[in-house]
Amino acid sequence: MVTAVTSFGRSGLYDWLIQRVSAVVMAAYLVFIVAFILCTPEMTYAEWKGLYSHLWMRIFSLATLLSIAAHAWIGLWAVLTDYITNRMMGAKATVLRLLAQVVLGVITVTYVVWGIEILWGF
Repeated sequence: MVTAVTSFGRSGLYDWLIQRVSAVVMAAYLVFIVAFILCTPEMTYAEWKGLYSHLWMRIFSLATLLSIAAHAWIGLWAVLTDYITNRMMGAKATVLRLLAQVVLGVITVTYVVWGIEILWGF
């Protein structure tokens, strides 16, 4: 039995739901950014700064950043669990999977913190 990555003792339904909701948020952000670029005839730094000076845009960007992190984490966990643990049986596979998860987790947290610093100017 495979346990859920985002919760303790729950089924994979929550992981599935997080992936679907995060995909919708990312798709909405992509559609918005593409529409903004197409509707803005002269793209300058002032235009971008003006867009990201709004609180709603920062919140939307933060929600997208967190969606990317959650989506990637669940997807990578599923791939690592399937291809490393199940394909390569043994203790070495578990250690290799855990090492990969730690490295990818540190990278994900680093990117989220960095993105928050960029968005909110800390």
